[in-house]
Amino acid sequence: HSASDRLSRDSVQSFTTEGVLRVAKKDFEITNNIRTLRFFAEEMTQQQLAEKVGASRQTIIAVEAGKYSPSLELAFRIADAFGRPIGEVFEYKKLEA
Repeated sequence: HSASDRLSRDSVQSFTTEGVLRVAKKDFEITNNIRTLRFFAEEMTQQQLAEKVGASRQTIIAVEAGKYSPSLELAFRIADAFGRPIGEVFEYKKLEA
C-alpha cells in the first residue's frame, strides 16, 4: 500500500516540490442522497445508475459511501439521472474549526 492509501478520507494530500507528503484536514464535508434517490427510483441498482451516467459501478459505490467526491461533471450527470437539481443530490457543509 502507498502512503496515500493510508490517509483517512477526511484528509487532503499534496506533494511539495521535494516530494514530501503533506496532509491537511479538510474544513468541509460533501454528503449525498444517492442511496435514497436510488430507492425511490424503482430501487435502481448501482450498476443501472453507473450505466446511466457513464461511470463504473465501483465509482458509484465509492461516491455513494462518501469515500470519493465525484467530478463536477459526474455530479451533474448523477443529478440528471434522477431528474433532480444537484443540490438535492449533493450537499456541501463547512465544518466547524
